[in-house]
Amino acid sequence: MPTEPARWLAMDVAARRVFRLSLTVALTLAAAYAIPLEMPFLAPIFAFMLAAAPKPPMGVKGMLGLMLVLTLTLGVGLLLLPVLMHYPLTGLLLVFVGLFVTNFLSINLGKGAAATLLTAGITMITAAGTVSYVVASSIIDAMVLGVALAVVCHWLVYPLFPEDSAATPVPEPAVDVVESNWLALRATLIVFPSFLLVLVNPAAYMPIVMKAVSLGQQTSILDARHAGKELLGSTLLAGLFAVVLWFGLSIAPNLWMFFLWTLLLGIFLAGKFYGVLATRYPPSFWQNVLVTMLILLGPAVEDSASGKDVYKAFAVRMGLFLLVTLYAWMALIFLEWLRARSSNRALGALEVG
Repeated sequence: MPTEPARWLAMDVAARRVFRLSLTVALTLAAAYAIPLEMPFLAPIFAFMLAAAPKPPMGVKGMLGLMLVLTLTLGVGLLLLPVLMHYPLTGLLLVFVGLFVTNFLSINLGKGAAATLLTAGITMITAAGTVSYVVASSIIDAMVLGVALAVVCHWLVYPLFPEDSAATPVPEPAVDVVESNWLALRATLIVFPSFLLVLVNPAAYMPIVMKAVSLGQQTSILDARHAGKELLGSTLLAGLFAVVLWFGLSIAPNLWMFFLWTLLLGIFLAGKFYGVLATRYPPSFWQNVLVTMLILLGPAVEDSASGKDVYKAFAVRMGLFLLVTLYAWMALIFLEWLRARSSNRALGALEVG
């Protein structure tokens, strides 16, 4: 008769991944609000990025290395501030190049989590710095500490739901350099205009940066035909889940219930993400649902704590998210049409020649 630990480890590996991811995200959220961190809703998003891959968590050396690289890279955003303030066009071009490099790292080199962190950092730090150097510095601290907290929570949860050591790693698909460079440029062209919008009012539009970064990563794996259903559908569904969690939290507004509700919805969404629960949509759809839900909930909690009208602010924020999503969809269609037209012209010129 198998012992209890053996039964626990005999759980299907996909189910273990669901519980590991959802518990890591919920635990990171609870810890971030308990400390509390600046912009605590960022920490569970980082936890999702780091824990979604089916592999053991990074070690202490890896965590310290990531924190150091993140600090140095985000510091570049502070260095860009004088250029952006005194030479706006040059500063904006440097931000554009930085976004392309981070998307290149994600698509060409497979560094998705690190690239997303760097993309968010470049845009958020630079935008916040136009308001106050102190605010930008505090966001850097929040991001670095949020990443460290996410790694620690991953350490705590992983022994409960370990990965199958006998599983063979899935080989990375071959990278088409020309295609991947185009995808990196396409993602940059989708994120950059949202960054320009945030510069108008960084304090009010800061959550849009994270949404735009999420969309930029998502559109790198989408084709124009299916983009509308996936981008708009996942954003609307994220808003619905955020409302459900908010009303559930209103029954007993405390951190313990916030943790439990996040865990409950996280199990459902992670089940869809890993394919344990039947779904017609790809993992990127459910990733966008979870990330967008967390982005919507974080500012709502802060609005409630400061006495603002939560429902009005949520409606405005949701409307902006939908506008950014519509832009991403239209930009994707236009850029693909432009590329196809250029290709047809080049083929026509070759045939004539």
